[in-house]
Amino acid sequence: MTTDDDAPDRLVDAERAPEDAGETSLRPQTLDDFTGQQAVRRNLKVFIEAARGRGEALDHVLLFGPPGLGKTTLAQIVARELGVNFRATSGPVIAKAGDLAALLTNLGPRDVLFIDEIHRLNPAVEEVLYPAMEDFQLDLIIGEGPSARSIRIDLPPFTLVAATTRSGLITRPLRERFGIPLRLEFYSPEELTGIVRRGARLLDLDLTEDGAAEIARRARGTPRVAGRLLRRVRDFASVAGSGRVDAEIADAALTRLDIDSRGLDSMDRRYLGCIAENYGGGPVGAETLGAALGEQRDVIEEVIEPYLMQQGLLQRTPRGRVLSASGWRYLGLTPTVVAAAQLDLLPADPLDDDMLEDGPVGGGNA
Repeated sequence: MTTDDDAPDRLVDAERAPEDAGETSLRPQTLDDFTGQQAVRRNLKVFIEAARGRGEALDHVLLFGPPGLGKTTLAQIVARELGVNFRATSGPVIAKAGDLAALLTNLGPRDVLFIDEIHRLNPAVEEVLYPAMEDFQLDLIIGEGPSARSIRIDLPPFTLVAATTRSGLITRPLRERFGIPLRLEFYSPEELTGIVRRGARLLDLDLTEDGAAEIARRARGTPRVAGRLLRRVRDFASVAGSGRVDAEIADAALTRLDIDSRGLDSMDRRYLGCIAENYGGGPVGAETLGAALGEQRDVIEEVIEPYLMQQGLLQRTPRGRVLSASGWRYLGLTPTVVAAAQLDLLPADPLDDDMLEDGPVGGGNA
């Protein structure tokens, strides 16, 4: 049985957290080493230098954007640049107020606490977090029934760095307590090429410039994907006995991984093909697509669709998902009459999309 004394080790410990050793080795250690996100880096450098110069804790930071863009890495860099301790946990792990209290009371002055996927935080825990963020105080209820009493615990000034892939699910009171909200964008092929070259040096892989560009072009605008593809290309090259990896060798390895020249994998092609062949190009709802593909709605919305929309292959409309003209061309198909008539639908607001997309039009769930 887990005791309260065990809670800090159970909930957080950046030094002992089970992480992939290769992924950790590829992480940049400073803002100067961090490639891409130029506006975010410039602003963070100013805020960190100002806080360090005043000897104060950095204001709370909210990092939001698609997965794999470097939110956890930036949180670690913030702590390193400030010269303070770094502690990490995630929203679903903090089940009750006592867990949060265990985390916060073990922080030192100006330390950084990183909470990943903060939109999944328990509402009761979130209420306790508000005064901790604003006043550096914890208000807790001890005991039950008539013997219950309230206690207040003073906390040292600390910095909460939170990350989320679903910023729309964060409540407004919590969002407004972050003084530094930063959005991370997908990376350009040029930025990813630099990341791949750096990773190749760390992995001691002889990678040519065109080989790095080939991997970067298929990395879906995401450094995490670029690092994963780099390691798999290294595996293929090692087994084949290739001392030097160029574009041809990288292309052969990635083709064997079923990743095409635009970075789309077999699941992406199944998704696009399902909309085209089963639903005439759309509109079709996410729940319907999830059932047809055997995937959860979260996977559809957070893993598959962002890159397809970034590439202009897919549109999200108030009535559901619709293949764009580029999507039809990618599949080598001719748009149906019904689908062509839907291409002028305006992009949907996320709330409207949730409410309307699964209606009776185009294979909805009604």
